[in-house]
Amino acid sequence: MAVRGRWIGAALAALLVGQAARADTLREAFIRVYTTNPSMTGARAGLRAIDENVPIARASGLPSVDATGSYNEFVKRSALNFTSPARSVGGELSVNVPIYQGGQVRNSVKAAETRVVAGRADLRSTEADLFTQTVAAYMDVIRDQSIVELNAGNVKVLETDLQASRDRFEVGDLTRTDVAQSDARLAGARSQLQSAEAQLDASRQTYLRIVGKFPENLEPPPPLPALPANADDAVDVATENNPALESARQASKAADYDIRSAEGQRLPQLSAFGTGDYVNYLNSLDDAGLGVGTLSQSQTTATVGLQARLPIFQGGLPGALVRQAQARKSQALEQVTLTERGVVAEARTAYSRYQAALGVIESSERAVSANELALEGVRAENSVGTRTVLDVLNAEQELLNTRVTLVAARRDAYVAGFALLAAIGKAEARDLGLDGGALYDPTANYRRVRHNLNDWSTDPAPQPIATRTVDVAAPSVVNTKPVTSVGN
Repeated sequence: MAVRGRWIGAALAALLVGQAARADTLREAFIRVYTTNPSMTGARAGLRAIDENVPIARASGLPSVDATGSYNEFVKRSALNFTSPARSVGGELSVNVPIYQGGQVRNSVKAAETRVVAGRADLRSTEADLFTQTVAAYMDVIRDQSIVELNAGNVKVLETDLQASRDRFEVGDLTRTDVAQSDARLAGARSQLQSAEAQLDASRQTYLRIVGKFPENLEPPPPLPALPANADDAVDVATENNPALESARQASKAADYDIRSAEGQRLPQLSAFGTGDYVNYLNSLDDAGLGVGTLSQSQTTATVGLQARLPIFQGGLPGALVRQAQARKSQALEQVTLTERGVVAEARTAYSRYQAALGVIESSERAVSANELALEGVRAENSVGTRTVLDVLNAEQELLNTRVTLVAARRDAYVAGFALLAAIGKAEARDLGLDGGALYDPTANYRRVRHNLNDWSTDPAPQPIATRTVDVAAPSVVNTKPVTSVGN
């Protein structure tokens, strides 16, 4: 199924040709979310933290070097010790080299590396979720702008109808009831307009929360790419490519290494060690008049060797750790099944909603055409007295309702189609052709820290990356723009 990722860049580039007024595009919204949304930047920081688990696990299998120093004042010395010093200063250098630890280090490293892969899949899932939210917020604004325009147009029509009813009442052509019906319908339309404006404002606030800025004259989105032909195809692609499912599978694989690492605590361990000691008595050591000559005021010793540890009884700790790791493996296996269920349901639901919305679009387009024709006929019949004012008002309301339904269906179809792309793993930054800058490379930090042996290595002090919205001033007037098409 061809769902390659350059469709947005190419389609939106065409939209920009000849554009006179400043307008936001879906591609620009994606880029802002990708670079400044706190969920995105926070997920990347979380992945960097997961990367550090690999050098942390590896450190247990690397040599360790320790140095100690001491200064001693012997305030009370034994009367039987004729060479007891008064003070000393010394130092010790020790090196420990793990040779074999029952496979604990090796399996811990493999578990950490596997969880890094899972973390990358989680980051992909975060991207897809945020882009799906972006599409929904983008389309909500377009839908609600259109609904506001439709309701505003309806108010103007009803104002004209009311004035016409009053004029006809003055000449005795209509009754007071007809005027009251027109007046009541206008009041209801104004109420609907206010509700639509409130909904538009709510959608704009949601857009601000996700994208980081208020929308400005949103352009219609580009057409969606080719989608799976049926629900079964969607499920097949989703179970292969969905990042959330990939993360669950990697977490289950990491649990296997955890079991092996826990089992390693039952096995023998071998390490090599070396120590060097230096002591200086600061000329406080003498022969106490025994005539044995001048004693050395310092001494140096060195020791090397091997140390083996054979666990015999550890109070049941290794067994408990192994059983715990096995239980977590069972939990991870169930999580894979749970995630797979969710992915299957998500793919089928998105496909069903997409197809249903396409059907609603087709039906609504026919309904709009029919209601436009019906309204024209009712008005003509009203002018010759065969239709009442209420008939005209009802026809106008039916036309408005079908137009609103059409606008909503176009929004629903596009959002469902993009949600289907997300479910099958084709709605991430690498698929969308976001050429507003270099894409984030989740492997770069891993390569940087994996073999870092510097105990003093740190990163710069953390600073916020995502943009805040508290200082973004809301426009005083909602800038609406009629949109005739929102894709299908």
